[in-house]
Amino acid sequence: MTTRRELLTGLLSAATVGAAGGLTLAAAGSPAAAAGPFGGYVMGYFTESPNRLANNYGLHLAVSTDGLNWTPLNQNNPVVTPTAGTGGLRDPFILRKQDDTFAVVATDLNGTDFTQPNQYIHVWDSVDLRSFTGYRRVRMHTMNTHTWAPEAFWDASRGQYGIIYSAHNGTRDVFMVNYTTDFVTVSAPQVFFDPGFNVLDATMHLGGGTNYLYYKNLSNGRLYGARSSSLNPGSFNSGTYTAGVVNGGIEAPIVVKAYDRNEWWLWGDSFSPVNGEFYVWRSGNVNTDSWSALTKAQYTQPLNAKHATIAPITATERTNLLSRWGAPTWNRIKSYNYPDHLIRHSSNAGRIDPYPFDPYADAQWRLRPGLADSAGVSFESVNFPGRYLRHSNYVIGLAANDGSALFAGDATFHRTAGLADANWTSWRSHNFPTRYLRHAGFVLRIDVLSSSSPASDRADATFQIGY
Repeated sequence: MTTRRELLTGLLSAATVGAAGGLTLAAAGSPAAAAGPFGGYVMGYFTESPNRLANNYGLHLAVSTDGLNWTPLNQNNPVVTPTAGTGGLRDPFILRKQDDTFAVVATDLNGTDFTQPNQYIHVWDSVDLRSFTGYRRVRMHTMNTHTWAPEAFWDASRGQYGIIYSAHNGTRDVFMVNYTTDFVTVSAPQVFFDPGFNVLDATMHLGGGTNYLYYKNLSNGRLYGARSSSLNPGSFNSGTYTAGVVNGGIEAPIVVKAYDRNEWWLWGDSFSPVNGEFYVWRSGNVNTDSWSALTKAQYTQPLNAKHATIAPITATERTNLLSRWGAPTWNRIKSYNYPDHLIRHSSNAGRIDPYPFDPYADAQWRLRPGLADSAGVSFESVNFPGRYLRHSNYVIGLAANDGSALFAGDATFHRTAGLADANWTSWRSHNFPTRYLRHAGFVLRIDVLSSSSPASDRADATFQIGY
């Protein structure tokens, strides 16, 4: 989160250090002996729609098996909401503690008014992220400033957890730290990181003898990484390392290591020119500082997620979270050759457009059993229930179901392996079985296609179902 909306057109940077070859790093704050072999990830976040027309400042959760494609839980509604302070949260962080239970900390801020000072953070305890107990606000300092984007890590040399956060120390924006054993009583604050310029949104990545601190440099709007062999306040360098390029405003870095191999992802949260969009970079060796940008075809963020936190979990924990909170009853559908575009309706026309946009529900669909054949599928609008995508004169539009056999046939499609990529999906028309749903000039229609059609046409007819 930030009060400064700088336009970033330069380089995004991250720290590099160490010998050649992969370095296995533990997830930030994870204990030496975790609950069992990891088999997935959990993400915590709050939501703001692209133009902030529909926001929710509670704790939202999503799960993933690969760390890149996410299933929002509880219909993308919050699983817990603060009951004190401002009554809302931003910037949640999930820490797996040494006893394999969790602590959740978050900024006490309900909305986008960043001008008010607040000395407190929200804290919850959780055994398994299926319930949350012990809610409290913990006072971190007595300064007339904010307490933004708290995160926590285990400092084995102290036998305590460090809670770091953004605050203004009277001179500039720095990172402060308080130490605790129970997230109830905290030590006096200390300056943890002050590189001599304003910084925001600290995140830690620990292990392998080197500790990494990633952050936003407010003077130029870029993401950086610093490093230290210890976790002592003042021990991290300022970080001047190149990682990748992004257009727009970026903040809130997250660094996540694959639980089963030497692969890292660097996430950044965009606020300009559009709000609520993540960028992701990949590295095969975090020490070499070689980050390459992923395309939207390679990841799918939870709907309208902002300033997230990602932690590894076991396969059992992931299954239990899905059982407790449930997967969405709606889907979003991504274009293969325009992976930042989603199938949507606009003025009742079916088309693909780049997300984010409002109303965001224009791109949410309930995939019903086919109206003409239950083995097929019909696409019902979430925000206009009872209206379906159907073809008329081969053009796709949104229309109310009139109950006729003609409508049912026009609104029914059969899922096939993707014409451009068998790992994706194509949809064949029920009543015109040689024709497939595709986009042309970003408008949806059905056209005669086959595996021998031009590659560009087959790509137009290939999609991915997600959330």
